[in-house]
Amino acid sequence: MAADRTRLRMDILIASTLVAAGVAIAVLSLHAINAAPQEMAQATQPLQTTPTPEPQKTTAPAESKPGGERPTTPAPQPARPDDEAQKAGAKPVLPPAPAEKTAPPIEKK
Repeated sequence: MAADRTRLRMDILIASTLVAAGVAIAVLSLHAINAAPQEMAQATQPLQTTPTPEPQKTTAPAESKPGGERPTTPAPQPARPDDEAQKAGAKPVLPPAPAEKTAPPIEKK
């Protein structure tokens, strides 16, 4: 029985020491948070003022006219020319698709 009381007293002593240490750490942390604020570093002002840019002269956009001019660039050519162009000698730009990527024709109902 005496050994149990001694063991209990040691456990209570260790527990109370740990609680006291935790309270001390919490008090020190709160004191550090509430301490006077440290000095803040400030950037210096620029030595010269930057000149203001002159307003750029902008031209008004061209007026849109109905039925106006179309782009003069030619339309892009298809990658595979139609049958008549192939008969005339035009070669397709792309190679033929591999066999596993071609599908059977779609049946009409």
